[in-house]
Amino acid sequence: MIMSRRYKIYIWKKAPFLRIVLPFICGIIIQYYLDFPIQDMIFGFLASAILFLSFRLFKRYYKFKTSFLRGMILSFLVVVLGMLVTFQKDIRNHKKWYGNKYTVENTLVVYLNEPPVEKAKSYKALARVESIHRGSSAENVIGEFIIYFAKDPLSKNLKYGDRLLLNKPLQPIKNSGNPGEFDYIQHLAFQQIYHQVFLRKNEWVLLKGNNSKFVKSTLFNSREYAINTIEKYISGANQSGLAKALLIGYRVDLEKDLVQAYSNAGVVHLIAISGLHMALIYGLLYWMAMKIPLLKRSTTTRTIIILLCLWFFAFLTGAPPSVMRAAVMFSFIAAGSLFQKNSSIFNSLALSAFVLLCFNPYLLWNVGFQLSYLAVLGIVILQKPINNWFYFKNKILNYTWEIASVSISAQILTIPICFYYFHQLPIYFIIANIIAIPLATVALWGLIALVGVSPIPVIADFIGNIVSGFLWLMNKSVLFINTFPFALWENVSLSVWSTLTLYTVFCCLCFWLIKKNQAALKTGLILALLFVLQITHQKWQAFNQRTIIVYNIPSQNALDFINGNKYKFIADPEVQSNKLIYNFHLKPSRILLQAHKNDYKNDVFFSSGNFYKFFDKRIVILDTLMHPVLPKRLKVDYIILTKNPKIKIADLLPYYECEQIIFTSSNSMWKIGEWKKECEELFLRFHSVSEQGAFVIAF
Repeated sequence: MIMSRRYKIYIWKKAPFLRIVLPFICGIIIQYYLDFPIQDMIFGFLASAILFLSFRLFKRYYKFKTSFLRGMILSFLVVVLGMLVTFQKDIRNHKKWYGNKYTVENTLVVYLNEPPVEKAKSYKALARVESIHRGSSAENVIGEFIIYFAKDPLSKNLKYGDRLLLNKPLQPIKNSGNPGEFDYIQHLAFQQIYHQVFLRKNEWVLLKGNNSKFVKSTLFNSREYAINTIEKYISGANQSGLAKALLIGYRVDLEKDLVQAYSNAGVVHLIAISGLHMALIYGLLYWMAMKIPLLKRSTTTRTIIILLCLWFFAFLTGAPPSVMRAAVMFSFIAAGSLFQKNSSIFNSLALSAFVLLCFNPYLLWNVGFQLSYLAVLGIVILQKPINNWFYFKNKILNYTWEIASVSISAQILTIPICFYYFHQLPIYFIIANIIAIPLATVALWGLIALVGVSPIPVIADFIGNIVSGFLWLMNKSVLFINTFPFALWENVSLSVWSTLTLYTVFCCLCFWLIKKNQAALKTGLILALLFVLQITHQKWQAFNQRTIIVYNIPSQNALDFINGNKYKFIADPEVQSNKLIYNFHLKPSRILLQAHKNDYKNDVFFSSGNFYKFFDKRIVILDTLMHPVLPKRLKVDYIILTKNPKIKIADLLPYYECEQIIFTSSNSMWKIGEWKKECEELFLRFHSVSEQGAFVIAF
C-alpha cells in the first residue's frame, strides 16, 4: 500500500496535467449525454471560479487545511469548462447554423470544401454553406453537409472551392437500422454534419468565382502532386494504392480485400497514418537537418523547420486524430528540449489530449483517437518490462525482439477496445509487425525521396522501382500471414460494461507485473471472474433468443430467422454472394446477436413457396400478385412486400388476415408511399424498412 501511494504521488507530480485532462474529459461526457443549458454552465463556472479565487484571501495555515477542498473546486471548474467547450463545439447551438434557418423551399449557395472523390455511381464531396436564399433576400450562414453528384461531364470537372447554387431539398443523414451496424448518424454528427443531398445535372448550377483558401488549396495540390507521382513511378495497382495510403493516407484506390488482410494481420496502422509515420518522418527530418551545417549549429532554426514540416505532413494526410496527437506531442517534446525542460511522457500525453479536446471535444469518441493514446500508453508503460524478458547478444535478434516488444506492449491496452469495435483480434500480429514495420519504414522514406526527386525522371524511375519491390514484398508477406491457420480470433461481442471490466483486469495485471503488487493481482483475478460471469450472461441471453430480422439493404431482400446461436437466411442471390453486403450489413448483426451457425432443426422453421413459419410466427412474402386457392382466409402475422409487386393493399384482405405489413427496401419510394396511404385508410399497421430501418422482432 505504501508503494502504491508513493507511485500515485509520483505520477501526479510527474504528470500534473492529468489532474486537468481527466475532469475535462468528465465534463465533455456529462455535457454530451445530459445536455445542460448554457445558463446553468455559466453560473456553475462563475460560482466555482469565485470560490477558487477566494482561497487566495485565506492565511497560509487555512490554505493548507483547505487544500483538498480547493482541489475539488478546481476540478469542478475544469469539469464545467469541458461542458462549455462541448456546448460551443456543437454547431446546432450556433444561431447562424443553416439547419436552424433552412426550409425545403429555400435555395442554398455553397462551395466545395474538398476535391470531389469518385465513388462507384457518383462523386462525393463535402460542401460548406455560404448563404440561404428566400426569394430576393439572402442570409449568410455556416455549416457543412455531404453532396453526391450523379456522374456526368460537368460534375467530373468540379474542384475544391467551386461555388454552386442548389435547388433540391437536403435530406437528414439516416442509418440503415440493421442491428449492430455502424452508427453513421453519430459518426457524422461528431463532425458536425447532419444532412446530405444527391444532385443530378439539372438540380445545381455552377456559379462564378471560387471560394478556395490558399493554405487548403496548397495542401490539396500537394496531395494531388504526390498521388500523380506515385501513379507514374510505382508499378502495380496494389503497390500504387498501398503507396498512397502509406505516404498521405489516401485509401480510395486500395482494394477492400487488401485492407481487410492488413486488418486481419494486425498491421492496419501502417495504412492508416499513425504516430509511427510521424516518428519515422521526425527521425528522417532530424537526420537530414543534422547534415546541414547551418541547421546543425542552430537548435532553434532546426526545431522550427522540423516542426513546420511535421505539421505540413499532418495536414497533408487529412489530419486524422492519431497524426494530430503525434504532431502535438512532438511539438511539446521539441519545445521542451529547446528550452531544456524534459517533461514526463505522461504529462506530454495529457497535455496533447487536452489541446486536441479543446479544439474538438468529440474526438473523445473517435476510435483512432482512443487507439492512438492507448497504444502509446501501452508502449510507455509496458515496453521496457516486456523487453527485459529476453536479451540477445546477436544484434539482429535483439533488434527483432525490440520490435516485437513494442508491438506486444501497444497491443495489450488496445485488445479490449478492438474486441468492442472490431470484434476480432489478430493472432499473428507480432510476426506481421516484425516483417511489415521495417519494410514500411524503407518504403515510406523511399516515397518521400521519390516525391522529392520526381522532377528528375531518371532518378525517380530508379527509386520508384526499388520502392515498388518493397511494397510488393510487404503486400505478399501480409497476404501470406493471412493464410496461416487460426490467423484471426473473430466474432467476439463485448458490451460497454464487459469492455470496461476487461480493461480493469488488464490494468490490475499490468500493475502486478510491473510493481509486484499482490493486491493488484487479487483484484485482477476477482474482476476476471466478474468478466467471465458477464460473458456467460451474454451467452445465456443469446442461447435463449428468437428473432426475425428484415434487413435494410438498398434494392435487395434479406431476412434472418435466429434461434439461439443459429440462423436461417433467406435472401436474393446477389446478397448471398456479395462480400461487401455481408461485411457491412449482415456480419455486425450476427456478431451482436452471437448467431454463428447457419442451420437448425426443421421443427422450428418451415417454408413452402412464399409461406414461412418460424415457431408460432407466420410470414408471407409477396413479390407478385399471388392469390392461392385456400379453403378459408389465411391468418398470418406479417406480409412482406418486395420488388414492387402490382398489388393494392385492399386486394390482399380477402386472402390474408395479418397483424402488420412490411415494405422492404427493394421497393421504390413512390410505391411505398402509395401503400402507406392505403394502410392508413384501412387502419393497418405497417413498417417501411427503407425509411424506418430494419424490421426486428424478438419474441
